[in-house]
Amino acid sequence: MQIFDTQNLSSRRISRYLRVIRNRLAALLGVRSETKQSLYLDLYKTASLYDLSYWLQTLFSAGIATLGLALNSPAVIIGAMLISPLMGPIMSSGLALATGDLVLALRAGVKLLLSCMVAIVFSVLLVWLLPFREMTSEIAARTQPNTLDLFVALFSGAVGSIALCREVKGVVTSIPGVAIAVALMPPLCVVGYGIGVAATVDVTLGLGVARGGGLLFLTNLVTITLASMFIFMAVQIDTTEVREFVRVWRREDPESAWVSELLKRWMMPDALRMIGSFPGRLLMILIPFILILIPLSQSLNQLKNDFSARQQGNRVEQVVRELWKEHFGKTAQGESRSQIDQLASEATDDKLFIRMRVVTREPYSAVERSECERLIAARLGRPVDSVNLEFVEIPTTEADMSILARLQPQQPAAMTVAEMRSRFEQGIDNSLRGVRFPPSAHLLSRRIMTAINQPMQIQFSYLADADISPDAMSIITETVRDRLSDTSTVVRYERVEPIFGALDFARNNADLRDGALEMLASACARLRLEPALHLRITARREKNELAEMADLRARAIRNHIDSSCREARDRVAVTTTEDFDRSAPLRFSLKE
Repeated sequence: MQIFDTQNLSSRRISRYLRVIRNRLAALLGVRSETKQSLYLDLYKTASLYDLSYWLQTLFSAGIATLGLALNSPAVIIGAMLISPLMGPIMSSGLALATGDLVLALRAGVKLLLSCMVAIVFSVLLVWLLPFREMTSEIAARTQPNTLDLFVALFSGAVGSIALCREVKGVVTSIPGVAIAVALMPPLCVVGYGIGVAATVDVTLGLGVARGGGLLFLTNLVTITLASMFIFMAVQIDTTEVREFVRVWRREDPESAWVSELLKRWMMPDALRMIGSFPGRLLMILIPFILILIPLSQSLNQLKNDFSARQQGNRVEQVVRELWKEHFGKTAQGESRSQIDQLASEATDDKLFIRMRVVTREPYSAVERSECERLIAARLGRPVDSVNLEFVEIPTTEADMSILARLQPQQPAAMTVAEMRSRFEQGIDNSLRGVRFPPSAHLLSRRIMTAINQPMQIQFSYLADADISPDAMSIITETVRDRLSDTSTVVRYERVEPIFGALDFARNNADLRDGALEMLASACARLRLEPALHLRITARREKNELAEMADLRARAIRNHIDSSCREARDRVAVTTTEDFDRSAPLRFSLKE
């Protein structure tokens, strides 16, 4: 008995100390006792379904946000943020969790759910009516949330709750804490945009966009609710006087009275007590909060890896440029010999690939190239055999200068070698712009190759089921030589087949085999080389395989593309079909 009394005494002391701390905190924040009743009542009113102004604001803000996303206009999106009314029911949900008010929780939850449905459906309708459906940067920015977005929402929710508690003027959705709405309506409309794209253009791409926007919206929704819950608890908004005032008002409010009767009729008292207890309320918000942290942490790790890769790439570029300037940029007499025109690098676990294009007055020997690799490896602290240097020389010759002068007769006298070369290639490209291929062949790209004491070469890449005829090649070659006024020009042709191949899967298995990985790597390399190409991969299953096997194979292909072909993944569509076959064909087409 003595132990029991001591425990009760300790609990009462802790409760009294917490009450004192909360009262002092409320006083420091300027939360007055009379403000609490007004705030509680206003948040109750924002949970009402019979508010035409709220629904019009939701509809119009969703329309403005969707059009702003489609137009890639930050100014238009900000306009939607300023009129978005979603903060009201979210703050009501936070207050309901803080006070254990089940009537308010049900009303706010239903209104929030209906608001999301209205915004998404209206956004889908607008996307369906739009004549174009592009993946703008404003949309892409809201499809890959990470842990940093969670902290932004946490701070926004806390600031908005404090602003609500300190002073309420008119409708609570128009308080200065409107920054909360910034993180709500646009990602919600991204969900609708993604669903619209999935229904009209590309299922895989659209669902990916909708998934990313939905994750960002849920992140902000859950985190803002959690932050507001703790702020309302900290300022002790549910005093005895406030509870009694709200209880009396709720009996006279028809909507609240109907919800109270519904809860009593359909929920057992024990269940009401369990849900209304503080541990139950805390679990209701913490469980989704923790679940959301998992994909957000993965996105943050991916962001960190990308940032590290960019840092490493910048360091490699700096080292290569410094070494080139010190050892290879000048002749033995100190005259300018060459300069780097383009430089790119890509690192794997055990290899560093460096692609470099150099404009030079005299060619470099194999010994010089090997020496360059050795110096780069030494400066970066890597083994020599781990550095792979792809070295392309663009020589400047008198022939190049004469062609440049003919194609661009009015050139400034003072130009760098790189500028001259760029003008040279641009002039040739302009001269060849009207060269036509047969209707069955689609021109993808043209490349210009020059070397000292060798004729200039033009290589055409085209997409076709079969090689163009020798007669057509002869006509195109003569046209090129005539336009360049150079009969020595060599014209080459490279055909890209629409049907690239097929990925082979084991029976009832979605794992990518070595042959499939090699084929995907080759397809991605072709996409990088030809920006006009689009790749479609169709995953299938055999008739007696598992029903979900096609979806599993499509997911495995998409995951591999996202990780190993990032720069071209927007031009890869992975779909499924009911054709019974274990293979997944790859087909190239012109980019839509």
